[in-house]
Amino acid sequence: MVGSVGTAATQGWGNGFMSRTYFLVLGSLIVLGGSFRTQAQESETHIHVIVDMVQLNVAVTDNKGDYVTGLRPQDFSVTEDGIVQKIATFAEGNEATRRVVDIAPTAGKASSTPGEGEASGLGSLVAGADVFILFDTSNYMYRGFVFAQDAIADFVRSLETADKVAFYSYSRNLLRATPLTADRSQLLRGVRTTVAGDDAALYNCLLLTLKDAAKFTGRKVVVVFSNGPDNASMVPPEDVAELAQSTGIPVYMISTQQAKLEPVSTTVFERMTAATGGKAYFAKSWRDERRAFASIRDDLAHLYSLSYYPQPNPNGGWRAITVKLMGERTKNYHIRTRDGYRPQPTRISANGASGSVSESDPN
Repeated sequence: MVGSVGTAATQGWGNGFMSRTYFLVLGSLIVLGGSFRTQAQESETHIHVIVDMVQLNVAVTDNKGDYVTGLRPQDFSVTEDGIVQKIATFAEGNEATRRVVDIAPTAGKASSTPGEGEASGLGSLVAGADVFILFDTSNYMYRGFVFAQDAIADFVRSLETADKVAFYSYSRNLLRATPLTADRSQLLRGVRTTVAGDDAALYNCLLLTLKDAAKFTGRKVVVVFSNGPDNASMVPPEDVAELAQSTGIPVYMISTQQAKLEPVSTTVFERMTAATGGKAYFAKSWRDERRAFASIRDDLAHLYSLSYYPQPNPNGGWRAITVKLMGERTKNYHIRTRDGYRPQPTRISANGASGSVSESDPN
């Protein structure tokens, strides 16, 4: 029964994004003619939406697929639900994030060659990022299990300048083999001690991984090694994609061509990664994954980091984000970033005490 639920959810998303509407009804107890306060009134809560800052990771490429560097804040236009936003902070590659008012306007020409313009340190790749690796140990991985372990170990070694890395594995359940750490030897031990499992609950476990990542401030990314469909999740993939979008965490999927034999899963992988600003990679075999690793590191190294404080917006639900490039010289460039977020509510009790505060994007 569990397996059929996961499969149905996946098939629904394979045919297009589902849309859902949620209604929240808040009631309060009104006592007429009395001066006393009931216990229900004392525990009354109000829901407020607070969005402190929204951060975007934006990749810009030209018609050849090469990364475009050297762009400045004035080259970007950001709207939220059609409302023009003012960019507050800006950075390119591994530059330190700066307030836009501290960046002197320049007439520099955009460059599509790494090392030109103002981004001189792109070689540090994922510098300062927290990377969460999620490894499929289900029965879909039996044939290439050892090779996949080798591929992940190579990937971990290649993350020399990442801040910290976590290694999780999953089949029916999630195993947090190595919590976020800077100790690469500990990570490699976690990779080597994983064992094969049974059914695959990818979306359940990816949701939990995203929730873990969202607890940490700074730049985060989730990299999933998966080789087959989901046959055991209760969580539909569109819910997972929405959480990744709302928390600003790009998801990258690495798999083999074998996974493409299941077209629904392939569609889900591609749509989910695109919705979060990440990518999906399908190599011939796990022995041929180095190109995917290099591509992910290269992608992270060329991201522009933009943030803004949202203008007043009465919409407490899904907010659509649109990023465009300004000027004639950028008309043939292409942008990849997340396309929206859902503000998280803050519960404030009747006495004014605040409950949990959640930003739209702790990224």
